[in-house]
Amino acid sequence: MNRSLAERLYDDFIYQQRYMYLVRGLGNTILITVFALLIGVLIGVLIALVRVNYQQSKHKGILLRIANLLCGIYLTVIRGTPMVVQLMIMYFVIWASGAPLLIAIVSFGLNSAAYVAEVIRSGIQSVDRGQTEAGRSLGLSSRSTMLYIILPQAFKNVAPAIFNEFIVLLKETSVAGYVGIQDLTKGGDIIRSITYDAFPPLIVVAIVYLVIVIALTQVLHVIEGRLAKSDLR
Repeated sequence: MNRSLAERLYDDFIYQQRYMYLVRGLGNTILITVFALLIGVLIGVLIALVRVNYQQSKHKGILLRIANLLCGIYLTVIRGTPMVVQLMIMYFVIWASGAPLLIAIVSFGLNSAAYVAEVIRSGIQSVDRGQTEAGRSLGLSSRSTMLYIILPQAFKNVAPAIFNEFIVLLKETSVAGYVGIQDLTKGGDIIRSITYDAFPPLIVVAIVYLVIVIALTQVLHVIEGRLAKSDLR
């Protein structure tokens, strides 16, 4: 018996408050995305500093060589393998007894760090070398010059790229359901498995992602506009 669209929507979302699968899933999606990006930025900055220091250092000590080698291996492995495979390895092999949500945050954070590192490294290298010389002439150490002069300018240069990584990361979290996490996509799939009606829940999931991405893209345009105006001053 064919049901009307209204009846399908009622069964998929209203009956037994099934829309809560999407609400809880959206909450987990945002939680994973935000904390994963924080981890990605933190680790990404450290990797970028190691890579830049290695490239600019005239005297490359053994520790710096080892650190740069490890960072290079990390970037190659993370950027050369699919996110879903990394997530499953972390969940089923490395951290089998951990909380799924925490595992997802760490996994996505480590993945994001590999891309953020290259973004920040390019941002650091885009800062004129005269800024470093100016800092040193003021009596600042190399570390203080990097921390108080170079990094703030680098972050300003790459802020749109980092925000865009946030948007990409939001969509990538849709694979979290592979390890049993009820993210937004998994929430829609749960409704589909209960009602045997795939069209409404999956379309709603797609619309929610689309609305969020459009809203974040508008915010990105605002950030880019303000940064462009500040550069003209």
